[in-house]
Amino acid sequence: MRSSSQRRGGFTLVELLVVIAIIGVLVGLLLPAVQAAREAARRMSCGNNFKQIGLGMHNYHAAYGQLPQQGDGTANYDLPVYWQVSGGANGMKTSALVPLTPFIEQQALWEQISNPYDTDGNGTLVFATTARNSVGDYHAMGPGTHYFYRDYDPWSTEVPTLRCPSDPGVGLPALGRTNYVACIGDSPHNYKYGNRTTGDINVIDSGSAEIARAAHRGMFAKYQKFRFRDVLDGLSNTIAMGEIATDLGDNDTRTIQNDAGTTRPTSGNVLANPGLCLNNAGMIDPERPQFWLDASLSDSSNTARGSLWAASQMVLCAFNTIHGPNKPLCVTTNYEYDGVCPPSSRHQGGCHVLMGDGAVRFVTDSIEAGDPNHGSVQLGQTGKRAPGSMSPYGLWGALGTRASKETIDSEF
Repeated sequence: MRSSSQRRGGFTLVELLVVIAIIGVLVGLLLPAVQAAREAARRMSCGNNFKQIGLGMHNYHAAYGQLPQQGDGTANYDLPVYWQVSGGANGMKTSALVPLTPFIEQQALWEQISNPYDTDGNGTLVFATTARNSVGDYHAMGPGTHYFYRDYDPWSTEVPTLRCPSDPGVGLPALGRTNYVACIGDSPHNYKYGNRTTGDINVIDSGSAEIARAAHRGMFAKYQKFRFRDVLDGLSNTIAMGEIATDLGDNDTRTIQNDAGTTRPTSGNVLANPGLCLNNAGMIDPERPQFWLDASLSDSSNTARGSLWAASQMVLCAFNTIHGPNKPLCVTTNYEYDGVCPPSSRHQGGCHVLMGDGAVRFVTDSIEAGDPNHGSVQLGQTGKRAPGSMSPYGLWGALGTRASKETIDSEF
């Protein structure tokens, strides 16, 4: 018979359960720290991407004496109205990111865009016609920036420098996504038309241009060329670009517009009161304030935030400094028209912005943004809405304007 001293040692069931419980507690304590560390790394990588874009912007300006233009490309000479896109030309609708490609280590992509594109690779160029939806081979600078042209690979290309690692958005119905877009200032008025006519796209219309000059007060404006010398408020005091979250198909108020019948705002409504979508409780889910109710949402194939990096339309590739970061979209009629399009991100508590001097700053959701219901600056208004007035949207609005002579005397 064995003595007690000869018995083999081991854990009792109770001891084993205690050890497992302790390990579980330690893992529970450790996981949030690991996740926080990962997000911190992703956020740092996101900021570094923006720094590369800022460096590219400055190198572009050094090379060409101007900023890349928002709303550029080739004109549709044979189309009767400005808004049509075709396989023959892109309708001057490319974003400021397109000419930046060779300055952000994307020379091969730029070579594809700036030369005729052989879609089927057969060595013979048979160009698409000027008709809308036409397909075939494409002239230099590509076709319209629209989901019709999925066979044009450059528009579907995911550029790593344009993607925030914290954003999980990927794949269809979007084409090539972007998380970084141009700042157009503190008023959306007439953004669709810019300084071009509402008729023939090749003619500059003085009335439209006058409206654009009064309202488009950011470092970028559609169809307009700017230089650093035009930023009278100082490059370090003016936002050039901002971060946006891309649409995941989950009814997020920040990434898709709500088209719910008669509740959809008109252009005049939004200009008079940008807070419409903030105040419309009937459109936003009261239990999940960051999501729309199951109403009539836009077709996300061409109207979702960040779904096409090459497009200059406001919803797709621009933002304004009216409502602070991560507030709902409030877009009128369709993705081409006026609207309140704040920046957004998948980071906690705010988003990145790129300043005119190339610095990357993190702006919190709680930045001072004045009266969210105050009407926007536009031609023909008086008082605080008159052209040339200070931004009615506080520090946030002042950071978005390039030449309003507003002093930035506080950190953000």
